[in-house]
Amino acid sequence: MRWQAAAPLAASLLVGACSLGPDFLRPAVDVPGHFDASSATAAAAWPAQGWWANFGSPELDGLIERARVYNNDLNAAVARVIQADAQVRVSGAPLLPSVNGTGSYSYNRTGIGSRQLSSSFGSAGPYFDSRSYSVGLSASYDLDLFGRNRALLAAAKATAVATRFDQETVALSVVSSVASTYFQLLSAQDRLRVAERNLQSAEQILGAYRARLTVGTANLLDVSQQEALVAGQRASLPALRNTIEQNRSALGILVGLPPERLNISGGSLEALPVPVVAPGLPSELLARRPDVAFAEAQLRAENANIRAARAAFYPDITLTASGGLTSAALSALTGPGTLVTQVAASLLQPIFDNGLRTGQLELAKGRYAELLSNYRQSVLQAFTDVEQALTGLHQLTEQERLERIALQVAQRSAAIANAQLQAGTIDIITSLNTQTTLYNDLDLLTQIRLSRFQYLLNLYKALGGGFTVEGGIV
Repeated sequence: MRWQAAAPLAASLLVGACSLGPDFLRPAVDVPGHFDASSATAAAAWPAQGWWANFGSPELDGLIERARVYNNDLNAAVARVIQADAQVRVSGAPLLPSVNGTGSYSYNRTGIGSRQLSSSFGSAGPYFDSRSYSVGLSASYDLDLFGRNRALLAAAKATAVATRFDQETVALSVVSSVASTYFQLLSAQDRLRVAERNLQSAEQILGAYRARLTVGTANLLDVSQQEALVAGQRASLPALRNTIEQNRSALGILVGLPPERLNISGGSLEALPVPVVAPGLPSELLARRPDVAFAEAQLRAENANIRAARAAFYPDITLTASGGLTSAALSALTGPGTLVTQVAASLLQPIFDNGLRTGQLELAKGRYAELLSNYRQSVLQAFTDVEQALTGLHQLTEQERLERIALQVAQRSAAIANAQLQAGTIDIITSLNTQTTLYNDLDLLTQIRLSRFQYLLNLYKALGGGFTVEGGIV
């Protein structure tokens, strides 16, 4: 009869719990129909697992594989995943009863009669010894009628998912940084080779002028001008060597090695192929960006926190039970004792908390509003990243093509000038101009190619680097 009387109350409480919502819905965002910098009919070529292998550099592959294991930022992200998983277990614990074992033992010796005082000083005398023990189990369970504990568990699970997406974001950033730094090192090596080759050429021309000076077909001004050109080209070498070493050190940090222990052969950026990568529909991008997935998972977690904050306004009902054996004699541990059992239910309903629960609810709502803005910003940033990478890659590809044409012209001019210089039919100014133009075009081409590769990396990163929400890195 008591349970029948309580049933309507429990039903009304459960109905109230159902109104704690809202259930999470993915926020609506403005998704463009296509990328302006890409043809709407162009075939998609999304990045895949191990996309960096498309650059055809075994050394780069090895650096990236090591960074994926030993990079400290990435390992810190992995540790955050472990922490989040542990928090899921912590948040899920209240959904099951907690059981504790209890036990106690006491011993008392009491002196009898007038001998009690003297016995306390160590004198002989009669005593009364008493012993007692108890063993048992106690259990408690929060009914969670209003879903607060379930909401906290849902928030912890969503946070754990978010940390995994954050780990993927960090991994993509680390891989891109390794590739970018490696390309900068190769470009610096290319520029150093260009500078050394041009210095050698300038020194040969200087030797020719000095030889002409001895026979009277050149003057000191001609020699001095060529010497100035040689000195300027020689002065550019230390800065390029420094750039190589700085990038080598940066790679050491990325792969978790001191620079002294990192051996890099390098090579030439000119020798690397330019892989093809292209986006599909903008709507597909949202499922391929780990930062967008991270922002959405944070929203899910905070939505659950709002439900938990609302549930805190309702009573907390806890069931407790205990039972065990108690005895006044130690020998009874192996014999019969007194069985003690207790069952109780408690209800806790805060009446006045000086606005604590209201403040916690408003805090959760404000945090949700902040995360909602972050989510929309991450979506907008994703589309912008792709557009900028596509535009930059297209422009740098065209610029490299045009610069190669300019370089061919400069090489022909330099060859003609060198021949005429040997014949003595042109002056030093014309020779210097052709040398400078050729050197500048060679150096500029290496810088343009680096920029093209950097934009290509940006595009790989903007397209998610092979990440998908369903399967992680594919």
